[in-house]
Amino acid sequence: MAAAATAGEIQDEAICSVCLGYLTEPVTIACGHNFCRACVTRYSEEKGTGTPLTCPQCRARFQKGEFKPNTQLNNIIQRIKQLGLKPGKGQKEDLCERHEERLKLFCAEDGETICLVCEKSRDHKSHTVVPIEEAAQEYKTMPLQVKLQGALDPLRKELEEVLALRSKEKKKTTEWQGKVKNKREMISGEFNKLHTLLREEEQLLLQSLEEKERETLQRLQENVTKLSRQSSSLQQLITEIEEKCQQPVAELLKDVTSTLSRSENVKLQEPEAVSTDLKNVYKISLDMREALKRFGVDVTLDPDTASAWLVLSEDQKHVRRGDTRQDLPDKPERFDNYAFVLGAERFAGGRRYWEVGVGDKTKWTLGVCRESVSRKGKVTLTPGNGFWVVRLEDGGYKAFTSPSTPLPVSVRPRQVGIFLDYEAGEVSFYNVTDGSHLFTFTDTFSGTLRPYFNPGLNAGGTNAAPLIICPVPAPAGGNLGP
Repeated sequence: MAAAATAGEIQDEAICSVCLGYLTEPVTIACGHNFCRACVTRYSEEKGTGTPLTCPQCRARFQKGEFKPNTQLNNIIQRIKQLGLKPGKGQKEDLCERHEERLKLFCAEDGETICLVCEKSRDHKSHTVVPIEEAAQEYKTMPLQVKLQGALDPLRKELEEVLALRSKEKKKTTEWQGKVKNKREMISGEFNKLHTLLREEEQLLLQSLEEKERETLQRLQENVTKLSRQSSSLQQLITEIEEKCQQPVAELLKDVTSTLSRSENVKLQEPEAVSTDLKNVYKISLDMREALKRFGVDVTLDPDTASAWLVLSEDQKHVRRGDTRQDLPDKPERFDNYAFVLGAERFAGGRRYWEVGVGDKTKWTLGVCRESVSRKGKVTLTPGNGFWVVRLEDGGYKAFTSPSTPLPVSVRPRQVGIFLDYEAGEVSFYNVTDGSHLFTFTDTFSGTLRPYFNPGLNAGGTNAAPLIICPVPAPAGGNLGP
């Protein structure tokens, strides 16, 4: 086994790494590697002038023409050729492992040497197959290392693209999982809120129904009592007349006039009409807006806080951006640098709901803010500065968190509902147009909060329409105030 290995190693040293054949007129370059004189000469010429020459095997630099004939190696190669050994790592490797036949052919598709039996097999039947000598001749046109290097570059580029795509898909996966997590939390939060409101509404409806039952029963009982009295009086009069009819004439005539008068004056007193119809009196709805309506508040605008750029309607329900700045007193509560205005209502607890018509406006900002926010100079609309607001701008909706949160909106809202739950620390925004939830801020509130409005710039008249505070209709079950 050792002798065979040694023979294989010696045979390897006799092969040119450029043409893969036995060395012909072997020469040695500076690094000690051996090549055919013709192969290394052609390799040097293909590189051209000005390009450093490197060993095709180890990439060490050498000078053109700087090689020495290796006579001793040439003698060894001649001895190997006399033994009839073919180029390769030992003669045994020249046999097909499957068929024990000589490897005389090269399959271009699979890039491997095959025997005559392999060529006829199903695996290679439709492949391009050429003699090994012909295939080897193609590789003689350039060094093998150059060919391999040329194959590596596209593979490395392909690997970079694959890794970039994998990184992109992993990022998409993380982002998608984050979106699903947020949507799941939003759905759970909204349904929990709805369940809470419905449970409260259930208690209110049951309480109201109980009061209705008690009131109606009392009125019905009063009717029964009155009718019982009438019945007793009539029964007594009937008995008296029946006894009168049985008396002698002398007794019969006694007080007969009074008896007849009383019988003639008897009139049925109709009972008071009491409605017992519960149909359509109390309706239960699973719609969030229906559940929120009972917290509806009549919001109006506070002109003392309005920027001089804003124009308010007489009823303090509409606000729009003016074309010029008005000459208004510079009150401490007035916003001077931004076109903001606050609602006149102040909330230090409880739950409140109001709706604002935005119509086809292209810019607006709505929400709530602390009473204590700065009214002068630069103002940053973030929860940290006392603002919990949502904005439409440049065709996109976003919540002013830090950083801001883009809001996916499938149906453009023409009316926005705002629900403040002070104790829960929540400000929720709803698209009244399609009944969808837009966003919920969660925070810890302190002090007084007020509704906030900003109609946005006019944008050449395309956004000149006002923001309109809408009346919130009473819930379907009647006014069941909080």
